[in-house]
Amino acid sequence: MNRALFALSAMLVLSSCGGRRIAPADPREEPGQLLPGEHEFAIQHSGRNRYYLVTVPSRPSGDGPLPVLLAYHGGAGNPSQFKRSAGIDQVAEREGFVVVYPAGTGAGRFLLTWNAGTECCGRALSLGVDDVEFTRAIIDDLAQRVRVDRARIYATGHSNGAGMTYRLAVEAPDLVAAIVPVAGASMGIARSTATPVPLLHIHSADDPRALYGGGLGPEFPGTDVRVQHAPVADELTFWKRLNGCSGEAVVQEERSGGAAAPGQTAERLVWTCDASSPVEHWRLRGVGHGWPGGSERTAERIVGPGTTIMSAAEEVWAFVRRFRK
Repeated sequence: MNRALFALSAMLVLSSCGGRRIAPADPREEPGQLLPGEHEFAIQHSGRNRYYLVTVPSRPSGDGPLPVLLAYHGGAGNPSQFKRSAGIDQVAEREGFVVVYPAGTGAGRFLLTWNAGTECCGRALSLGVDDVEFTRAIIDDLAQRVRVDRARIYATGHSNGAGMTYRLAVEAPDLVAAIVPVAGASMGIARSTATPVPLLHIHSADDPRALYGGGLGPEFPGTDVRVQHAPVADELTFWKRLNGCSGEAVVQEERSGGAAAPGQTAERLVWTCDASSPVEHWRLRGVGHGWPGGSERTAERIVGPGTTIMSAAEEVWAFVRRFRK
């Protein structure tokens, strides 16, 4: 698994090494008054030295506590790589919310993974890391630095990070008001105590890595390591039942790549559910495993074609902003 993650890491995160260093906390800052901009904070959790990145908007939305979006990087990624490529910061600056990029567990700052369940992933899984409690610790730490609106904490994640987003929704529904997993389903978590949570699932039907129809995924590059994936239809069925949905999905929006991206389409499916806990799904076709609308294209031969037919960053915020605890 380490060899597999290294192979992916070389493609996905190498370019982050030359990025601008994120400065430590400014000495002018007072408790609860974190200055706008980019920050990095160390945190001790369960005997491990860990960290997270934060982006604070220059123009917050209103004068009160700020909404927070947790953004989990994919397997073998890291916060800097995800921050740079996903485009979430630009949305946060415009809309006035805080973005938190937690760091998974791995080899220093690389090859980082999340313990998303019994099926995935890497060092985080083998060490039994409790990433749900780590997330709680991050929010508590952040709340000492900026005014956090605990009624408006949201989560999104890519691939292994999507699995982590599902685990957070199941095991900490008191923490998150809505979730948007991207290109990944839940990864073998116990769900008997799950409660309704608003959900938007974004996934390509032609994803070559996190298989839309479920099953054993392809080998990681250079290894014989494979991961079992849950069918997206089964994931949605579980949440539709939990969230009180009924009937068939209605296609509320359709998009096409046209001549610029022939064969690429996207449709937004919406079910009739409890108004406080909807279930929605962006289903893409002709698109690979990457973060839709992201800037990273270096691994397309492994993860399939990228797309600009939609921006996952924009869709994440458009969905979650509708909800509060």
